[in-house]
Amino acid sequence: MKVILFKSSLFKRVVQALPLVGVIVLMACSDVDKTEPNAEVKANSNQSLVVYSSRSEHLIKPVFDLYAEQTGVKIKYATDKAGVLIERIKAEGEHTPADVLITVDAGTLGYAASQGIFQAVDSDIILRNVPAHLRDANNLWIGLSLRARTIVYSTERVNPKQLSSYKALGDSRWHGKLCLRTSKKVYNQSLVAMLISAYGENKAQTIVESWVANLAIDPTVNDTQLMEAIIAGQCDLGLVNSYYFGRLQNKVDDLPLALFWPNQTESVASGVHINVAGAGVLKYSKNVDQAKAFIEWLVSDDAQSIFAGVNQEYPVNPAIPVDPQVASWGSFNDSKLPLSNAYKLQPAAVKLMDRAGYK
Repeated sequence: MKVILFKSSLFKRVVQALPLVGVIVLMACSDVDKTEPNAEVKANSNQSLVVYSSRSEHLIKPVFDLYAEQTGVKIKYATDKAGVLIERIKAEGEHTPADVLITVDAGTLGYAASQGIFQAVDSDIILRNVPAHLRDANNLWIGLSLRARTIVYSTERVNPKQLSSYKALGDSRWHGKLCLRTSKKVYNQSLVAMLISAYGENKAQTIVESWVANLAIDPTVNDTQLMEAIIAGQCDLGLVNSYYFGRLQNKVDDLPLALFWPNQTESVASGVHINVAGAGVLKYSKNVDQAKAFIEWLVSDDAQSIFAGVNQEYPVNPAIPVDPQVASWGSFNDSKLPLSNAYKLQPAAVKLMDRAGYK
């Protein structure tokens, strides 16, 4: 992935406003109205949209505020876990007030598409700005920002010259030194699904079994706990989503950790495993044109930098500059395997992890 530093007073203005999010939410004059997950939302006018989102409020509200400021279209939103929102949309059916679903992970987006809640979006802007492997083949969902699931290691105990690939984490040199997050998390299920896509099921299982054999401790609940285990000396390296590293970097001075970009020289599965936060226009949206325009805006120009930068992620549009903190982690070549495979192969991945003893 080519890294271009982003210098924009607009981005700085949005980021500087983040500590005020809690105050803004309480203001009656806010351009963005929040709805509770089980609250009623009235049908839209042509100058408003309803967005259901599994992303946290502080990560999406600055973007919604900017859209309202630039277009005059107000956004009402409800936040909850992805599974809850998908079931809510299915239950509401043609009576749903929502126009757009925003959620994370291609596996989750693929599942939502399989439930028939999205409609295809025909847009030259999206086709031009979002690479094919970062959106559904039928344009039922579109990637909005990109994260890498990559290697994190102790700068005190690991020489990065000893690192190379995901597969090599199973080498004997890392016996008793590897940490992994639980296999129950969709991020790891998608990673293993893409290993199957790259290597086939048998070889992917061998790789996962070698990881399990090298575990220093039981799988952690989340990526932050994994990094804390490395700092505490319980293990030396592991796999995390890149933005979790950024969040911890902002909290801990002189963080004794660094990221390594694997699979940069392999002929098979070349590139770092990536995933997306994405969105789809709902099948029963009452404002399809407005919903389409909103997603087109999200993958264009300043909005891309802000949506990705606030989340410490990468823009899906390769022409858009990267936030300076994210760029400081270095550039990498990302895997071009279609992320739609993450959903298709996830059932096989879950069974594979179970067979491999990955809890």
